[in-house]
Amino acid sequence: MDVEASIDKRIQAEFRAAQARWREALDAHRLAPPDAGFSARLAALSKAASAEAEACREAEAARFEWPPHRAASSQPPYELRPDSGRRGPDELWRRFDAAAADLSRAAAGTDILAVADAYAELGEAAGQLAETIEREDEASGLLQPRRARRSA
Repeated sequence: MDVEASIDKRIQAEFRAAQARWREALDAHRLAPPDAGFSARLAALSKAASAEAEACREAEAARFEWPPHRAASSQPPYELRPDSGRRGPDELWRRFDAAAADLSRAAAGTDILAVADAYAELGEAAGQLAETIEREDEASGLLQPRRARRSA
């Protein structure tokens, strides 16, 4: 096997792994109750979106194309939709909603770098929401505050 074929196989494997991680993160949100795990699910979504962005950028650098596979009207899981009673600041949710819409549009096309950028923006928006909601949940008592660890 030549070096280029080996690199292609690695990139394809990383791309599939990032997509699987993305699906798992989305599945965690489907019909999830509003609970203390909400911020952790958002944090996982943020990391999965960031992994997708990186996988797309690597795939583009290796001259792969994005395989359009989503309808432009696809929506995030229920707990992430505006009508779900989601917690957190409206301005951060507006950013998240815009990023999700951008991702849906980009994923229906063929520009892999546009998809990477959309995943990156969604990852940043979800990350900010996760941090903010975690702080709010700690302040309300829904979550136990993280304690600083002492070194031995």
